[in-house]
Amino acid sequence: MSDKQTHGGSLTAKALKAAGVECVFTLSGGHVMGIYDGCIDEGIRVVDVRHEQAAVHAADAWARLHPGKVGVAILTAGPGVTDGVTGVANAWRANSPILVFGGQGPFNNLRRGSLQEMDHVSVMKPITKWADACYQTERIGEYVELAIRTALSGVPGPAFLEIPMDVLHSPVDVAAVPVPSFRDYRVAAPAPAAALAEAMAILAGAERPMVMAGTALKWSEGAASLKAFVEATKIPCYTNGMGRGQLPMDHPQFFSRSRKDALAGSDVVVLAGTPLDFRMKFGRSIPPDTKIVQLDLDETLIGQNRPSTVGLVGNLGANLDELTALAGASLDFSDWSAELRQREDTAAAALAVQLNSDEVPIDPLRLCREIADYVATDDTMIVIGDGGDIVAQASKVLRVPPNGVWMDPGPLGTLGVGMPFALAAQLAHPDRRVLIVYGDGSFGLNGFEFDTAVRFGLPIVGIVGNDAAWGQMMRPQAMLYGSDRLVATELSYTRYDKVVEALGGHGEHVTTPAEIGPAIQRAFASGKPALVNVEMRQDVDGVKGSTYV
Repeated sequence: MSDKQTHGGSLTAKALKAAGVECVFTLSGGHVMGIYDGCIDEGIRVVDVRHEQAAVHAADAWARLHPGKVGVAILTAGPGVTDGVTGVANAWRANSPILVFGGQGPFNNLRRGSLQEMDHVSVMKPITKWADACYQTERIGEYVELAIRTALSGVPGPAFLEIPMDVLHSPVDVAAVPVPSFRDYRVAAPAPAAALAEAMAILAGAERPMVMAGTALKWSEGAASLKAFVEATKIPCYTNGMGRGQLPMDHPQFFSRSRKDALAGSDVVVLAGTPLDFRMKFGRSIPPDTKIVQLDLDETLIGQNRPSTVGLVGNLGANLDELTALAGASLDFSDWSAELRQREDTAAAALAVQLNSDEVPIDPLRLCREIADYVATDDTMIVIGDGGDIVAQASKVLRVPPNGVWMDPGPLGTLGVGMPFALAAQLAHPDRRVLIVYGDGSFGLNGFEFDTAVRFGLPIVGIVGNDAAWGQMMRPQAMLYGSDRLVATELSYTRYDKVVEALGGHGEHVTTPAEIGPAIQRAFASGKPALVNVEMRQDVDGVKGSTYV
């Protein structure tokens, strides 16, 4: 190529650089390697993983950690794209703004049966905000801008762009193709004044209101606004989804163990980015006569599954700021908060026996308490939940650090996000500690990404709660069909720590409660990717510890 020429992969990288992309995740593929070549010139880091699903999960986590920017995954054609589908679907349900590139056979051989040729766009359309293909090299930047604009606008979500290999690798005159410009695509405006006044009138007439803060609050970057609102009004606040950690968990208005009582007793529920999905029993967890003030980024989400009394569409932080200003010093729900705090304290006391249990095999809640104690030593720690029962149990006792982060799969419930999320987190924040809380089942899905962590020198620590079972499935199976009819739910007390050691990391094997804390300390002190494999009690017949009952 002449000095004035480059190729489509270079144009792709130039567009990504202009959009502020610093890192992309991939698994090597010939269809897309032109983008890698462009990334070298643009100073964009290329992180290669061991499975394309992990590449997309990592892009998802990168987006969660970088407000206003997309996470990027690059997948080769055919099985490369299909391997990434689960990651895209998870980002779709979690509203994560990612851009996934898919390779394709040469355009000039379209429909002839090229290697790994298939209709990727049709596969991706149901689980993305935008999916398309670019067939002209000089238009690649234009398509990249459109994809990113769509991913970040309104309710965020995934975009998919396919580029055939001959289009990607064709030479193009640099001077004739401008690099696209990018702007801030996020929703910033509040709802109309009339709707805000109506919402405030409802709150002014309330006696027992509560806030449920969820994922859209995180995408609105409304944490500070939520804090100001609950401090001004003394409204009790609960969180779910990506709302977890948006209000400091040591804040007087943060509540977590009395949600059922609060929902049953509230006369007004403020849904701050919390959808009325299965986690809220599709709205049935709120009494029929309770009024609902619903804040969200998208008009179509207001009143989904159950009508809202008033809807506030727009940036959630901006809307909470407006409500705080309207409230002034006129609202004070301290008495209601005090009543709920007593119930919180009672619930906490009821857990004390399990939290401090010395039994062997180890009680799951004792493990969770040890993890919580260690997390409390670092107010910037990034904690990732990847599992069923063990993550649900950990969420009862583990507090997100004041300046830390909590990430989990989200409403799709995709297991296997642990190490992919952690890779993105440690790359984004090399000065912070990253911890994964694993179930033994979930470790098996992407545990081999410890190899990626070793290759890139990322000292991520995982803790496996190992009960030798798909515990969240085993208990209901035993209850429904009998413990003598278990099938497809039994695992082994596998030495996952030895797997990580074989990959070049540090392993710890724990069988008694007293060993847990020292093992976690040694894992972090090793300076290597590390896994603490903790053998826990397996609950088959009983309901002790189950998240299903």
